[in-house]
Amino acid sequence: MSVVNSILNNSKTAFSFELLPPLKGNGIDSVYRTIDALLDFDPKYINITTHRSEMAFKEMPNGLFERVSERHRPGTVAIAAAIRNKYKIPVVPHIICSGFTREETEYALIDLQFLGISDVLLLRGDKAKHEKEFAPTGHAHATELQQQVNRYNEGFFLDGSKMKTTTPAFSYGMACYPEKHEEAPNLASDLHYAKQKVDAGAEYLVTQMFFDNKKYFDFVDKCHEIGIHVPIIPGLKPITFMNQLTVLPKIFHTDLPEEFVSELHACHSDADATEVGVEWCTLQAKDLISKGVPSIHFYSMMATQSVKRIAQAVY
Repeated sequence: MSVVNSILNNSKTAFSFELLPPLKGNGIDSVYRTIDALLDFDPKYINITTHRSEMAFKEMPNGLFERVSERHRPGTVAIAAAIRNKYKIPVVPHIICSGFTREETEYALIDLQFLGISDVLLLRGDKAKHEKEFAPTGHAHATELQQQVNRYNEGFFLDGSKMKTTTPAFSYGMACYPEKHEEAPNLASDLHYAKQKVDAGAEYLVTQMFFDNKKYFDFVDKCHEIGIHVPIIPGLKPITFMNQLTVLPKIFHTDLPEEFVSELHACHSDADATEVGVEWCTLQAKDLISKGVPSIHFYSMMATQSVKRIAQAVY
């Protein structure tokens, strides 16, 4: 059963979360510990992020430095397979434009189908750290990536050749932004592209993190007005560090409500911020559930224990 069908057939608000592959050189145990901590809440699926290579300077034996390409968190497809094999939980690896060629994307799709994994999340991804603006290696936009996946689902490779055997088509979701994407000129433009994604086959949308539920509900109303009727899954992240008060708005371009900011300003330690983050996110989740959202997706990176406490309070 696809992720979207699992959500639609669930009688209550579903629970899911996102995790990072381990850093290069580390084992998979940290991934398993995160999952073990959240298993009791019956996750309907687990998202696994994908990370592009970044340019770095590496010292050579002769003492000079050479610019090299390094991927710090490889193994998304393998991690997805390991999780599904161990826990029998649906997995949703991210497929991104950033840092990947069209050919590399095709190889990832082939590998996933060999593994029997047919749920993916299609994203543009972030620009490289050394880039001032997003510079595509392959696709420039998530909608272009979507076109490739759609064509693959129809049984065609990039070169136009027909597949000799067909396998189950990929079911996929895509991202949306209740407070608009950082590069969008306005929210109306973002809504236009959200509808374009849905019209072209996205079966659900997952929001960027937000801290004001009103912005989510206003966004959903606007989506309905223009004919978007797929599940729009709210993405929540509990704050766990004091510096996230400034870091999250800068990186994710999300606003923090005045009351929330006031409470965070009163914190004297990260432990204090964690308590405020759990309390605020719990209130958000309770409100969302009371209004019948189909699912809540938690961004659990560096916040597994906070997510566990929130889930204990609301599920």
